[in-house]
Amino acid sequence: MADISLLGANSGVAIAPLTPNTDKLLHQVRSSGTEDAKIDKSANDFESILLGNWLQQAEQSFASLPGGDGDEDGDSGKDQFQGIAMQALGTSLTASGGIGIAKMIVKNLHKAEDDEGAATAKKQIVSAQK
Repeated sequence: MADISLLGANSGVAIAPLTPNTDKLLHQVRSSGTEDAKIDKSANDFESILLGNWLQQAEQSFASLPGGDGDEDGDSGKDQFQGIAMQALGTSLTASGGIGIAKMIVKNLHKAEDDEGAATAKKQIVSAQK
């Protein structure tokens, strides 16, 4: 098949037919499985930390209710142990499905990655045809 000319403003520009390489670029799918695993792990870690912080703040605010007994003489490491416990609870909640934040992050990152991959593929096709 010979070169095909565009009609209209670019009528003098010739476009070569798709080669196997450009066809592969058009049908590129998500990045490798390791990249997907990194995205999943990062999103789950983010949700775990966020839930742990929320739980820790909630525990601290409920522990300081007016009229409560001020446990000022308590163990010096109490706050640290409670922080660790809340982070572990946040991790457990995320591992059992969480509240959906990690799923939303993964979905949007994969969509952005796919959009970026498609744009890169189009740029490579255009530059290959020049």
